[in-house]
Amino acid sequence: MNVRIHQSWKNELQSELKKDYFQDLIDFVDEEYSQHICYPPAPEIFAAFEHSTFKDTKVVILGQDPYHGPGQANGLCFSVNDGVSFPPSLKNIFREIEDDIKNPVPLTGNLERWADQGVLLLNATLTVRAQQAGSHQKKGWERFTDNVIKLISDQKENVVFLLWGGYAKKKAKLIDVNKHLI
Repeated sequence: MNVRIHQSWKNELQSELKKDYFQDLIDFVDEEYSQHICYPPAPEIFAAFEHSTFKDTKVVILGQDPYHGPGQANGLCFSVNDGVSFPPSLKNIFREIEDDIKNPVPLTGNLERWADQGVLLLNATLTVRAQQAGSHQKKGWERFTDNVIKLISDQKENVVFLLWGGYAKKKAKLIDVNKHLI
C-alpha cells in the first residue's frame, strides 16, 4: 500500500512510519482490502494528511472510525463526498453549528474545505470493513493516531481539539491542556 500523505506530515512521522507495528498494520489493511469490501477507498485512507500541512494545522476534529456504508467514507472524519446523503452524525454536527453560530446547513457534507483551511479531520481508526463498525479497531490504527495527536500536542501550540463522541473524548489525556484548547 502506498502511504500517501503530505510531505510535511511524512517529515514529522517518518520514524513512526518505519516502526514494525505500522508495517504490520499496513499488511493487515492490504489483506483486508484484498479479501473484503472496506472503506474508505484505498487511495483515500490517509486523506486527512493530504489536505493540510503539519504547520498549517490549527484544529483537530477526532472521530472514531470511518462510515461503514457504501459510498460514504472519504478519508476525512465525518465527511462524505458531494451528492452523498448526510449520515446521522454529520446531520447532528451541522445542526449544532446552525444552533450555535446560526450558520445554515450546507448543501454538501464534503468537509474538504475545512481540511484545506487547516482542520485535521482524523478518525482514531482510518479503515473499516463494510457494514462492520469498529472492525479495524485494535489493529494498530489507534497507536498511530494517538502518536499523531501527541505529536501535534508536543510540537505545536494553540491548537483546538474537538473530540466528538465518547470514544474520542478518551483521547483528551494525550493533549497538553496548558498549550491547547479541548
